[in-house]
Amino acid sequence: MQLLTKTLRGLERDGLVARTVYAEVPPRVEYGLTPLGRTLLDAIDGLIQWVDEHGRTVLKNRLD
Repeated sequence: MQLLTKTLRGLERDGLVARTVYAEVPPRVEYGLTPLGRTLLDAIDGLIQWVDEHGRTVLKNRLD
């Protein structure tokens, strides 16, 4: 099983994403955040802000 598939299945099992399968040829599947998954958006925004502020310093420290 591919890593992306395994990760998405875990997120679906945990109730963070919903999977929609369309009976088409070729088959199509879409994933979207559930209401529970959307509760993580503020935390993720905070992480993105931290990386914007400190990411260059972390990369510089890796090179030193």
